Amino acid sequence: MKRALLAQDFDLQGTLPLWRYDPSQKKILREFVFANFEQAFEFMGLCAEYAQEIDHHPDWSNAWNKVRVELTTHSSNGLTLLDIQLAQAMDSFALEIQP
Repeated sequence: MKRALLAQDFDLQGTLPLWRYDPSQKKILREFVFANFEQAFEFMGLCAEYAQEIDHHPDWSNAWNKVRVELTTHSSNGLTLLDIQLAQAMDSFALEIQP
């Protein structure tokens, strides 16, 4: 299902200050760093469960205590509110695990 792209004037930096926008690939990126692998894995579990609930899945990778995330809506070829929703949830999950 194709979703509406974010408006051109959407305040991405104000909404997600810890994320970086890559205009060439039309995605937002963030690297989460935790104290250890166990925390990184717990984070990924929470994110995976939420991603299933909203039917929107991240492109991500894990290396020990780091989780690198890229979000875009492939079916819309750019950013949608689902990307923002998932990014905000990920930020919250990271704070729950490592305040």
